[in-house]
Amino acid sequence: MGIPHADGSTPLQDLETHVALRAILEGTAAETGQEFFAALVKNLAKALATHGAWVTEYFPDTRRLRALAFWMDGQWVQDYEVDIAGSPCEQVIDKRQLVHFPDRLIELFPDDPEVADNGAVSYLGVPLLDTDGSILGHLAVIDRRPIPEDPRVHAIFKIFAARAAAELQRLRAEAEVREREEKVGRLLGSAMDAILELDEQLLITRVNPAAETVFQSQSDRMIGQDFRVFLTETDAARLVQLISELDARPEGRRSLWIPGRLTACCPNGTSFPAEATLSRFEMHRARFTTLILRNVHDRVKAEQKIQSLTAETELLREELQALHRDDTLVGESQALQQVLRDIAQVANTDATVLIMGETGTGKELVARAIHHAGPRRDRPLVTVNCAAIPATLIESELFGHEQGAFTGATKKREGRFAQADKGTMFLDEIGELPFELQAKLLRVLQEGEFDPVGSSMTKKINVRVLAATNRDLAKAVQTGTFREDLFYRLNVFPLALPPLRERGDDVVRLAMIFAKRFAAKMGRSIAPLTDEYARRLKAYSWPGNVRELQNVIERAVITSTDGRLNLDRALPEATDVPSLSARTSELSRATILTTRELEDLERANILRALEAAKWKVSGENSAAKLLGINASTLSSRMKSLKIQKPN
Repeated sequence: MGIPHADGSTPLQDLETHVALRAILEGTAAETGQEFFAALVKNLAKALATHGAWVTEYFPDTRRLRALAFWMDGQWVQDYEVDIAGSPCEQVIDKRQLVHFPDRLIELFPDDPEVADNGAVSYLGVPLLDTDGSILGHLAVIDRRPIPEDPRVHAIFKIFAARAAAELQRLRAEAEVREREEKVGRLLGSAMDAILELDEQLLITRVNPAAETVFQSQSDRMIGQDFRVFLTETDAARLVQLISELDARPEGRRSLWIPGRLTACCPNGTSFPAEATLSRFEMHRARFTTLILRNVHDRVKAEQKIQSLTAETELLREELQALHRDDTLVGESQALQQVLRDIAQVANTDATVLIMGETGTGKELVARAIHHAGPRRDRPLVTVNCAAIPATLIESELFGHEQGAFTGATKKREGRFAQADKGTMFLDEIGELPFELQAKLLRVLQEGEFDPVGSSMTKKINVRVLAATNRDLAKAVQTGTFREDLFYRLNVFPLALPPLRERGDDVVRLAMIFAKRFAAKMGRSIAPLTDEYARRLKAYSWPGNVRELQNVIERAVITSTDGRLNLDRALPEATDVPSLSARTSELSRATILTTRELEDLERANILRALEAAKWKVSGENSAAKLLGINASTLSSRMKSLKIQKPN
């Protein structure tokens, strides 16, 4: 630890307090920070004539001291750190007061290797206290000779310990400020919203990186500019008004969310809608404004799109409601009332329902009524017309497919059954389902599972199935075109819809409903039906049922004069020859005709419709319209029955 005094004298024997104080003060007056601590211990050791002096920083969690400066035997000790356990320093830290061991230090602390290794005889230390009384570190001197008790030395120690504590407090405060500023800088830099600081004249004094991105301008071009040039004239005036309102508020409440939106303008001429918050603060008697802006252009576009889609969805919903109104279920005929009772009985179950009836009797509307009256009403009702989908695509349509399952399958697709999970599947024209797919449908009904096309994974679903047909499925079973097991699985609850001709006065009630609807749509006023018109409507056989009645009434409203329906142009002439659908209904109730007789009846019915329409197959007032079938279907049947227009 160095060479002892050659004369063997005791330190401090000739100490002059004022000289020592002056020496230490002059040595440290011009220094701060690390240089102050170095000057302090060097001058302290010199003034007190001790072998060493050091000032440390204390870490209470590890109970260790780390030297801020350590002067020993005329040289610096670098990177000195020590555990205080069993050392003289421990007493200074734990007692929080000046501790002096004037002699026999080795005997007092035999387990401290630092004391033994350096041959220390005496020790004097004092704690560095924070304003709250906690320990910051300590200041100490050590010598190989005794240091006698001397109040003057203690006074000097306490003076410079206070000075060292103050400097350490200042350094820690500066470090905290730097750390806080660094965190604020990182916070501003990482913020996704534009943050701007404005002075009293609304000149930009600071911007974060997000502000540069939002305004598409570098910070050096923005700072110093009047922020009002970055707003529309109206919004700039609003900003000034809002700042005045904030200044009138009490301290602590000078912030607000700017109502509505601002329109921000970029230097390149573009603009964007922005949401913003505004706050005021004061520093060094100067007032500043903080403005935080968020570009909401994408959100505004999304909101507009959502509003557009919402309006479109509502419009489509209204159109669907208008399209699928339960008009066919309006009436007082006994036949219809029985249908309504059947719907009420089966709706609250999960039973499979087979809805049978002629074309145009409203089978889909009955399916919707069952769904909406049942426990699955809040889940989807998915409708599939088995006759409208090509046989090559219907399996994929129903059960979905994997990517690459067949040519054109560029991506995976969910089928209709998957879409109807937890809901209801309505299979219209079930009699047209290809025979090879009927086994897969049977598996869905019995097991609640299926395999998508091209997939080896079985998918489980929970779907209620409603089916509809205008064909005689029992006869299709006999001819081998429809699976018997599937027929019985579908026919759990058969529900037969009556044709319009069997509903008596319901045809008149429905006619008035349709007339009012079309008249309102066209902005016309229609008088009630006359007795003559009611008789004519009831006398017609309505081969196309309610669908045909709807078309007839629409034509009658279009051609109406003086608020009276024009049935003369709209209604086909009543005939005593029963229509094909009427004859087919009689077949189901009476005897079974031969295939040849059925073809003759169909040919006769088509010929009468063609003659009434003057051999016009499609379009308005066509035979297809009179029969209530598609023009393509009529053309196909004419070709099959070899019906040709006469020369």
